[in-house]
Amino acid sequence: MAETKENRRELFKSIGFLSGVGISMVAATFIGFGMGHYLDRWLDTKPWLTMVFLVLGIIAGFRNVYILTARELRRQKREEQQLEKDRDAEG
Repeated sequence: MAETKENRRELFKSIGFLSGVGISMVAATFIGFGMGHYLDRWLDTKPWLTMVFLVLGIIAGFRNVYILTARELRRQKREEQQLEKDRDAEG
């Protein structure tokens, strides 16, 4: 019973992590596109600023994915180390 709750908890953590990664990627891309589109309309430079800011948004999205993934890997490593310490303390 406890193992099932633990598995379910890990599943929800994974789903939350993956949704955060997806939202981060999409949001950065749309923000870059929106900024470029607005500047193009304001400065009448179509389509150059839209393309530049879209590329910058995509780069920012991948950077966010990298940061979130590295943070998650560090968290998992800390949890594994804590489990090992708990096992060593028990027996």
